[in-house]
Amino acid sequence: LQAIMIYEIVLIARILMSWIPLDRNNQTIDSIVRFLYDITEPVLAPVRGVLPAMGGFDFSPIIVFIGLQVISSLIRSAFF
Repeated sequence: LQAIMIYEIVLIARILMSWIPLDRNNQTIDSIVRFLYDITEPVLAPVRGVLPAMGGFDFSPIIVFIGLQVISSLIRSAFF
């Protein structure tokens, strides 16, 4: 359950970084952005591929959050 919570935080960080203009010439910032994309893109890309085009909006993080909540609930109900 902690792993799911950590992944949700990483996903939120990626979403926030996509809204904020960043200096990608700064190697530290670039490394952080690349790390966040490397961790989240393998999950977001398949979801994005299934969703229809929504006028430039990416709803895949919302779908992934819902999926993570469902998984978390299933784990809680199975073990607790």
